[in-house]
Order: sequence, then structure tokens, then C-alpha cells
Amino acid sequence: MINLLDNPGIDIFGFRIYWYAIFMVLAILTAAVLSGVLMRRRNISTENLMLLFIICVPTAIVGARVFYCITDGYLQRGASFMEWINTRDGGMSIIGALIGGIGMGLIVCLVKKVNFFRMADCILPTIPLAQAIGRWGNFVNQEVYGRLVTNEALQFFPFAVYIDKLGEWHYALFFYEGLINLCIFAVLFTLAWRNGKKPDGILTGAMIMGYGIVRSIMEPLRDPKFILSGASGDNAYSQLFAIGGILLGAGIIIAVLAYNKYKNGKLIGSATGDPYTVGEFVKCYKEDKPIYDKWNLASELYPERKIEYEKQKAEQRAAKEEENRKKE
Repeated sequence: MINLLDNPGIDIFGFRIYWYAIFMVLAILTAAVLSGVLMRRRNISTENLMLLFIICVPTAIVGARVFYCITDGYLQRGASFMEWINTRDGGMSIIGALIGGIGMGLIVCLVKKVNFFRMADCILPTIPLAQAIGRWGNFVNQEVYGRLVTNEALQFFPFAVYIDKLGEWHYALFFYEGLINLCIFAVLFTLAWRNGKKPDGILTGAMIMGYGIVRSIMEPLRDPKFILSGASGDNAYSQLFAIGGILLGAGIIIAVLAYNKYKNGKLIGSATGDPYTVGEFVKCYKEDKPIYDKWNLASELYPERKIEYEKQKAEQRAAKEEENRKKE
């Protein structure tokens, strides 16, 4: 069995790929696949996912690095350009990744004239799972751990983690945060899978608010060296942004509910018309067509569409079989 702590990476043709990077890539791919599943479920062409993946992942990575560098004092100490882009030396922030990824996603949706919240409700619920996977990269690197645990009775995993280079036990923050994020993911994914009622945006707000709550609780438990506080050490940037996330997430939820009440007469659903938000198929390209099968939530909410879809598929199969008979 490979000991990840003793083996920081794998070598391919003389180039070392660190386990941290492997966990990060696994987190991104897992989130992408599950986002595609939710798009398929919520009557959105999965071609949109590929477009967003190609455009938003790079901006998320850049945002993660830039946010870390800015909040870790790179500007104040005059770090070189090479230091800024040297991600192999560590230093990425999920807050910066969210800002970069969500910001670019908003731009893409505006350009394509697609409801941003409808897209975001399929993507953001998967982010807590990606975060939980990514935290194991911190474990392998033996970083982002908590404060010192001096009570020997508490020096056991998963309450604490042993840091080899220090010879000390510290709070296993990666495990706490990962476990809580798994719970958040389970709740949000279940809601996204089962609930199709208006308005869009509740899951987006809930994810942002939930992330802010988790980080605001975890930050005070961190070892001081892992708190992004700038060159002076006087600013707890992550804590400030975590509190900002709580306020922003709550604000989004309140705003979309209030707007839905104004437009549709109810906070959830509609008192004046179609109560569901998955009725309209969201294309990526003109030729995209909806698939009303058991995976599509619209098939359950609009049974007549599934019946018509199955009828068309049956007619197409019959026509193809007839064509094949003629060829024979």
C-alpha cells in the first residue's frame, strides 16, 4: 500500500505530479460530472457544462492563486512574477476560486442570455463535495491544520492529526471541514434532484451561505500560520470573506424569494401559473433537444411531455426499422 505522506507524488517521465494536485483534479472532475448530472436532471443541455468547464475552471484557478497571493502579502513584499505563478510551491484559496469561477460563469450566462441562477443551482451544490475531496490534498501536504492539541487524551485521528515535521498533534481541520461539507453537499444535491419549484437561486444562496458559515467556524481553529492575514498579520481575510459569504448567501435567498413573491404571488412556486422552474429546456446550441426520460425531472412534473417524447422515439425506431427492411 502506498503511504501518501511518505510519497509526495508520482513521477511520470521524470516529472513529479504531487498528490495535492491529483486530489485537486479529482475534486474538479467529480464536481463537473455531478454538475452534468444535475443539468441533465433539471432539463438543461449538458453541452452548457462543457462550455462553462472550459471557460470557468481556468479563471477559478487563476482566482485561487491571485487571491492567495494578495492576501498573503505578495504585493507588500514585492514578490516576482515567477513567485506569483509558482503554484507548485503551494498557495491556493477556495475563496478566490469561487470568485473567479462564479464571476466568469455570470459573464458567460449574460452573454448567452441564460438564467445564471438556473445554471448555478446545478453547479454550486457540487462545490462542497469538491472541497471535501480537496482537503485530503491538504492532509497529504500536512498543511492547513488547526491549533496545537496538548491533551494526550485527544491526540488521536480524526480529532487531531500528527504533523511529522513538527512532531506535534494539531486539530484535524481538514477532516472537520470535509465532513461538514459532505453533509452540505448531500442536502443541496438532494434538494436539486427532487425539487423543481420556482424560484431559481435558492440553492446558490444556500451554498454560499453554508460555505461562509463553515469557514467562519473553522478559521479561528486554524494554526495562525495558515490564516491569510497579509504581510502585517493584522487582517483575517478569510474570516472577513466568510462572514461576507454568509451575508451574500442570505441576501440572495431573500432577494429571489421576494422577487418570486412579487412576480408569481408566492415565495415558493406560483399562485398564477406554472409553479416549476424546469419547464423550459435550456439549450447551448440551436440543435440541442430535450430528452424526456426518467432522468429528466420535467418528465415527472410534465408527464405529457414524456408520453409525447416516447411516442416520437417509437415512431423514429419504426421508421428506421422500415428503412432497414427496404434495404434488405
